[in-house]
Amino acid sequence: MMLYNNYCKAMYNVSFRIVKDSFIAEDIMQESFLTAFSKLNDLKNAETFGSWLKRIVVNNSISYYKREQNHIEVGIDKVLYKIEDDTNLEEAFETQNGSSYKNIKNSTLKTSLASIKESYEMALTLYYIEGYDYDEMCEILNISYANCRTLLSRAKASLKKKLQHAC
Repeated sequence: MMLYNNYCKAMYNVSFRIVKDSFIAEDIMQESFLTAFSKLNDLKNAETFGSWLKRIVVNNSISYYKREQNHIEVGIDKVLYKIEDDTNLEEAFETQNGSSYKNIKNSTLKTSLASIKESYEMALTLYYIEGYDYDEMCEILNISYANCRTLLSRAKASLKKKLQHAC
């Protein structure tokens, strides 16, 4: 129970950022804990439990998202996920003259992020918010390294364009 209490909020937030539905995110989080606890014997290093559990949550969330994305339309007003204060999005989207988007409000960033293609939003969320590197993203999204770099590059350009129009 102590493990659950230590990780449940963080794992819920991870899932919620991907599936964008509170109840589904909670279900995925709980199913992920059940999977993790049932496969605890497979964990080689107990110190990596958090990252191992996070990977299970991300994989379960993306699997759900891929299954359901053709069936559900979500309005922009329902996209209410949390962007952490310590994200490095400001550093990633510098303008050509060297200034950055440090004064941008989280609400503007959320709206702009929600208005780009879903695949771009997913790539940016995995890379900048969840902290996955290219290799991990390739595995999670089941795409090649070159496709991953291209997807992230296009996603950044798309978000940058939206942010320039918003500011």
